[in-house]
Amino acid sequence: MDRDLVMAVDVGSTAARAGIFDRTGRLLGRATRSFAVNRPVSDHAEHSSDEIWGAVCQASRAALAAAGVAGGRVAGLAFDATCSLVLLDAAGRPVTASTTGEDRWNVVMWADHRATAEAAAMTATGHAVLDHVGGVMSPEMELPKLAWLKRHLPRSWARLALALDLADFLLWRATGRVAVSACTVTCKWTYLAHRTPGWQADFLEMAGLADLPRRAALPERALPIGTRAGTLSADAAADLGLDPACVVGVGLIDAHAGGLGVLGGVPAGELDHRLAMIAGTSTCHMAVSPAARPVPGVWGPYYDAMVPGLWLNEGGQSASGALLDHILDLHAEGRALGPDRHDRVSRRIAELLAAEGPEMLGPLTVLPDFHGNRSPLADPEARGAIFGLSIDASFDGLARLYYATALAIALGTRQIVDALDRAGYAIDTLHLTGGHVSNPVLVRLYADATGHRVVLPEQEDGVLLGTATVAAAAAGLHPSLAEAGRAMVRSGRTVEPDPALRRFFDRRYAVFLELQQQEARLRGLLHQAV
Repeated sequence: MDRDLVMAVDVGSTAARAGIFDRTGRLLGRATRSFAVNRPVSDHAEHSSDEIWGAVCQASRAALAAAGVAGGRVAGLAFDATCSLVLLDAAGRPVTASTTGEDRWNVVMWADHRATAEAAAMTATGHAVLDHVGGVMSPEMELPKLAWLKRHLPRSWARLALALDLADFLLWRATGRVAVSACTVTCKWTYLAHRTPGWQADFLEMAGLADLPRRAALPERALPIGTRAGTLSADAAADLGLDPACVVGVGLIDAHAGGLGVLGGVPAGELDHRLAMIAGTSTCHMAVSPAARPVPGVWGPYYDAMVPGLWLNEGGQSASGALLDHILDLHAEGRALGPDRHDRVSRRIAELLAAEGPEMLGPLTVLPDFHGNRSPLADPEARGAIFGLSIDASFDGLARLYYATALAIALGTRQIVDALDRAGYAIDTLHLTGGHVSNPVLVRLYADATGHRVVLPEQEDGVLLGTATVAAAAAGLHPSLAEAGRAMVRSGRTVEPDPALRRFFDRRYAVFLELQQQEARLRGLLHQAV
């Protein structure tokens, strides 16, 4: 039997997806299985690692069936996942991260903001590692969450014997080997891949985590993405429906997989002009260059964290697709629309735009920072705002509010692009993948509001495709990750901005920036009042 295929597994915020690809990047079959999010208190969000692994195994077997192939044909496997934190004891059993005390909730989800105070304390150290996270530690990163655990759940801390980013946990579960990715620990753990040693002991001590390397069993060195980590254990192979000879590659964070899945075929000399956007529940903005470029409020520069040998800057919006969901949930008309509610609103927006143009918004303006501003303000305390509301509770009123929110998301991307360009990039092309590809309102606004062309992928699932290139490199189907990208990643349709609308969107951008400044000033006045 030929071993000529690879499996990519993507673990997102609520589901695991598995896809079977050939060596040219063609998707043969795909399947999805969901898992739960536990929200015991405000700003806390948790998963169960056992439930996630079960969903991965079910998706793997279903994908093989959908592709109509035997597991023995899969030469390589790789995982990507959200940057969530998994806690285990010395026997590999779950250790609770939850205020409920239930061990099943042993994963702190990426979107969990419980560690805001711990992140602020780490920012206050002024340590050089902050130069590689945009100058501000985010509560979405793993060290603040671990500091929170040590402070608030000391019994869990005492039991902790292994802490891993979710993608690294999946590799451990599949192979039995602890091997951490240069992507996960560089981007979320303050590991410096361009230095030896990579772990900065003085910073860990400042953060109150001097015992973390021992407590979490952190390997001294991280491994490059696509490195062969080993083969499947017998138990994991049986669970996944694969052969124990299947090679497992060192994986990466889901957004970074999406970056590979849209930029993998771009010549290195053009990368300064390209931005990968991995856009679903949240949005990540990935730019790579041969030089380290510190960008205030933007994570990085990270070395070797996505494209081998290059530096990565990572901007982001913590709630983009989730914000559109929230707007629909807030509005009586939105709650009554049913499962295709985004499509129904999008169709009405298209009709209103055809009749009135974008001026149909009137004064309606949205500030999208409902879950803080990840980039470029790096302010988790920032909040959203809606200006220009009337008492219109109709479906058309909802359509206008939805369009204003989508525009705000696109203008937030424009602000991130401006920050990158000030640091030396010259972005003129946005490579979009993720759920936003299927939202025509967002695709059009990304082009018109930024003034840049938007390139959609030929393979719509860029995240799975990027992880497939990792699996192909690890299994030797291609000689390197770069070669795998060139062979497997191709661009599709291009959407150009409408030059006739440039003045309108420039004006709306100025209003957006003013509203952002007003929100910060009002927040300051409220703090003074307290």
